[in-house]
Amino acid sequence: GDVMSLSLAPNKQTFLSAACDATAKLWDLRDGKCRQTFKGHEGDINAVVFFPNGDAFGTGSDDSTCRLFDIRADQEVAVYRHEAITCGVTSLAFSRSGRVLFAGYDDYNCNAWDVLHGERVAVLAQHEHRVSCVGVSDDGQALCTGSWDSLLTIWQ
Repeated sequence: GDVMSLSLAPNKQTFLSAACDATAKLWDLRDGKCRQTFKGHEGDINAVVFFPNGDAFGTGSDDSTCRLFDIRADQEVAVYRHEAITCGVTSLAFSRSGRVLFAGYDDYNCNAWDVLHGERVAVLAQHEHRVSCVGVSDDGQALCTGSWDSLLTIWQ
């Protein structure tokens, strides 16, 4: 399927791809081969991001969920969803520690998920259009969200 997102591993030896066929794939940069394929979503995967230590990754999909996959265990280990969320996930970023997964959505919000407990811990609502990108500063002190409303918002 069409590739929607990529994430380079912290060790720079592998990368992840996310696609419209509802799969995420782990690729080896040294030989260009697909090493693992991860399934679980029921819609296009729009975003993929490595967990800070490189042993896991998060995905966000048109099925309104984010998921956490463990690479070493070769399986999905958590699903992040809320009954009030019915739109797609557009973008993802982990906090520096990996404890929080920030997810941008088509409903103009960014949700913060507690990775360990699977609970939504915050809704960041300030945009007037879909959130198209999210990023965490290298020092972990700020989150930036970008939107189709032509604005960037810094959350500290």
